[in-house]
Amino acid sequence: MAELQFCKVDKRDDHIMIVTINRPERLNALHPPGNAELGEVFDDFASDDNMWVAIITGEGRGFSAGNDLRYQAEGGERVPTPTGFAGLTSRWDLNKPVIAAVNGVSMGGGFEIALACDLIIASDQAKFALPEPKVGLAALAGGLNRLPRQIGVKRALGMILTGRHVSPEEGKELGFVNDVVPHDQLMDKALEWASMILECAPLSIRASKDVVYASLDAESLRASMEQSYDSVRAMSTSQDFIEGPKAFSEKRPPNWQGK
Repeated sequence: MAELQFCKVDKRDDHIMIVTINRPERLNALHPPGNAELGEVFDDFASDDNMWVAIITGEGRGFSAGNDLRYQAEGGERVPTPTGFAGLTSRWDLNKPVIAAVNGVSMGGGFEIALACDLIIASDQAKFALPEPKVGLAALAGGLNRLPRQIGVKRALGMILTGRHVSPEEGKELGFVNDVVPHDQLMDKALEWASMILECAPLSIRASKDVVYASLDAESLRASMEQSYDSVRAMSTSQDFIEGPKAFSEKRPPNWQGK
């Protein structure tokens, strides 16, 4: 990757990659160059065999205020990014888990980034909304599609048709937030969730994520269960498929290789 301008990346020795959106002067609102850069970052995460879980968060007071309308108003070029906001909202082939550590404002496209992640861990200072209708727009980067699937149509429309702000506590009650913690404990809690994932076999995690999302798109329960999955095939032919039962029988922690 070229030198990063709009985000920071920390590849840790424990197989966790932390991505921080770094435009705090604009509440981490994203413009096409920022989305393109994050697209490259998550391309790299997907292809790096040593990175098993990603955490995305924001620098400063906000997670992301969404689309940078000021950039647009100033005449900035509107170039679509194939993988969407933050390189995530239109990325359909990433089986590795991604955690959103929402540290503040998560509005519009910023909320759509969080919804595109597999888990949302929220600071008690977070705020969520899809306010696009208030400025004559619509949440077309997945918000209108993912939110009803995640919390049900009526509850989703209660947010979508009003553009209202939702607290992290209500987000957990509605079902799109997994955990709410005091602000200064956010990254510790996100890392704790990542560590729990890392206790499991990486290829098992990827197969599990793949089957869950593919099942949501299947025409029936039977179709989803009878479908063939490359990720399941990779899991069942891996070294870890042998290591797991062996470690269990020997009463020791497994030594996962991710292959």
